[in-house]
Amino acid sequence: MRNPLSKVITEIEPSGIRKFFDIVSEMKDAISLGVGEPDFDTPWHIRDEGIYSLEKGRTFYTSNAGLKELKIEISNFLNRKYGLDYDYNHEIMVTVGGSEAIDIAMRAMLDPGDEVLIPQPSYVSYLPCARLAGGVPVVIELKAENQFRLTRDELEAAITPKTKILVLPFPNNPTGAVMERSDLEELVDVIVANDLYVITDEIYSELTYTEEGHVSIAAMPGMRDRTIYINGLSKSHAMTGWRIGYACGPQVILKQMLKIHQFAIMCAPTTSQYAGVSALKNGDEDVAHMRDEYNGRRRYLVHRFKEMGLECFEPFGAFYAFPCIKEFGMTSDEFATRFLQEEKVAVVPGTAFGACGEGFLRISYAYSLEALKEALDRMERFVQKLRAEKKEA
Repeated sequence: MRNPLSKVITEIEPSGIRKFFDIVSEMKDAISLGVGEPDFDTPWHIRDEGIYSLEKGRTFYTSNAGLKELKIEISNFLNRKYGLDYDYNHEIMVTVGGSEAIDIAMRAMLDPGDEVLIPQPSYVSYLPCARLAGGVPVVIELKAENQFRLTRDELEAAITPKTKILVLPFPNNPTGAVMERSDLEELVDVIVANDLYVITDEIYSELTYTEEGHVSIAAMPGMRDRTIYINGLSKSHAMTGWRIGYACGPQVILKQMLKIHQFAIMCAPTTSQYAGVSALKNGDEDVAHMRDEYNGRRRYLVHRFKEMGLECFEPFGAFYAFPCIKEFGMTSDEFATRFLQEEKVAVVPGTAFGACGEGFLRISYAYSLEALKEALDRMERFVQKLRAEKKEA
């Protein structure tokens, strides 16, 4: 029989995030710090709006680009929060989560052989989406000594005549790294001089813990017309299962993205879109409360790592920490496997987010302080055991 499978898809590895989650789900008394999902329930006023939309029989398709009311609220939110100005009618579209927006942006913009610069460690979808769109992923290895920020020198060194798109994954999953205004300013003239486009994934923008707060490259001089801005409600408003994301950008690009969305998806879930209106219109206090809770957990993790002597730069975004475990002479996968087997705590090996994540672990603090305390007590015990083993050897 003829091979029924595409060579491109069979060469793409499955996500490394789920492996330990699947194991821990069947392990008694285990604690998972591996999933990047808020532990908060979706706020009631958002759920109420979704329920009300069902009660009113609003179960029809919306326009392909999304519900008008939701696009207006997205426009208002971005202007209010980040000084971004997008026409809701032509420059905003609602997607099934931020991941769909990443996928269709690449498919709309890439021709076979076009290079996509992907800073790593970073979210697992960028590289396979680039390949599926016919692009050539080019990895830029971010460094712990730079707090996993993308530097001007690293960007310049990666550019070739075939480079078309730079992915900016900040605030970053898995490291928690952020790019401040001064960091972005260093990149802008390089991007413009080399006529690059940017896909900026700012799904964690509301979970930024610096004094300056989040800054979007799309708001910087010369960048609006060469940037696809991607965000969504999953992380900021605890709405992962509602699957509401959005993309904003120049009409000439959005028009082609919408064409792909139209044929593959039709529209995002109608009930979720109505709920999204309430999230963006009335959810600022909910987001602030959740951010404060995450910030407390973040500080707790950094303190505990310092106490147990684990090297970890301070993360200022998202809800992840990325401690270094190189001292133990084990791979990230070996450490995570033993930790799960011996202490029943699941974390994600840094290599799930790129080869340069070797020697690190992603630990999510989207869990209660009680769960974090127990997990880190077990981690401290495990670390002390490994150090004793190393000393005896």
